[in-house]
Amino acid sequence: MRTARTTALWHDLKQEVDDYFLRTGRNRRGGAALYLKAAVLVGLAVAIYVTLLFYVSSWTQAWPLCILLGLCLAGIAFNIPHDASHGAFCGSRFANQALSLTFDLLGVSSYCWHRKHVVAHHGYTNVDSADADIDLGIVGRLSPYSPVRRFHRYQHFYLWPLYGMLLPKWQFFDDARDLIRGSIGISTLQWPKGRDLALLIGGKAMFFGIWFVLPATRWPVGLVIIAYVIVAYTLGMLSSLVFQLAHCVEEAQFTTFTRAGDSFPNGWERHQIEATVNFAERCRWITWYVGGLNYQIEHHLFPGISHVHYAALAPVITEVCKRYGVRYSVNESLLTAVASHYRFLQKMGRGAVAVAGRHSQPSATIAE
Repeated sequence: MRTARTTALWHDLKQEVDDYFLRTGRNRRGGAALYLKAAVLVGLAVAIYVTLLFYVSSWTQAWPLCILLGLCLAGIAFNIPHDASHGAFCGSRFANQALSLTFDLLGVSSYCWHRKHVVAHHGYTNVDSADADIDLGIVGRLSPYSPVRRFHRYQHFYLWPLYGMLLPKWQFFDDARDLIRGSIGISTLQWPKGRDLALLIGGKAMFFGIWFVLPATRWPVGLVIIAYVIVAYTLGMLSSLVFQLAHCVEEAQFTTFTRAGDSFPNGWERHQIEATVNFAERCRWITWYVGGLNYQIEHHLFPGISHVHYAALAPVITEVCKRYGVRYSVNESLLTAVASHYRFLQKMGRGAVAVAGRHSQPSATIAE
């Protein structure tokens, strides 16, 4: 994806980041530390899966392992296919594309993911009707420009348990709906052909085989389904929360489009920074586990740089933001981020409107 970025803010951000890599001599991609982490997470997930399949003899042994498997798979999703989908895991384009197929093994089409996440979400972060990640339909209200329904006043209670349904919804509904509809938000989603179609179908088949067919040869179907629900719910809950704590909090800016062909008034870069909020920056284990996605500002500005560099780049980007008077928001702890999201849901459910005025569609062209 390319976006037109020509502001002085972007020039200085890029210059400072380039200077950091020149000064340190570090590689912009993952490196040994990331590859070791990926190997640990994958190895642990495989070990748990094999244990569940062949060595567990009772349900009391199985369900804690199912939760642990969900935790491992979430770590894999955050660290491997996510970085790879942005071309940031390693220097090989082929390897990045291959590793992004990990999403398919989790039941999420990497083909649809690219359009939904890399194009729609990163190009139009927190833009109503364009960023599909803030569209919950009538179930919840995550945008101040969305219509309010009476039951939304309770969403700060009922949405939390529903977050765990993100993955099953994506696996069994969202991919098919988006392909049939041919769009994700305002972004076109063309029907896959050739290799892309084969990978999509093959990925879904592998997903069903790994998650259902093979386990059903060892366990009753009912228990297989229960195990799936536990794993998928754990993975879905963690994935949802990481996104919500970065974009659906009180500090985040939202906007909407009114006319085609216009631009973000203050530039795409500034909107990315002010529509995104970092959290728990000082907690190293969170940074390690979520693949640096608690440094979402750095990720949205430079998605092609591996997350292993975000903590070091944060002070650099913060300083540039101060220089230009751009709001750089951070929730210092996981608890404060969760509390901010709770208050955000409460305000949205009561019909809160956007503080920022309506913005029109950016002129930035996006292309793969």
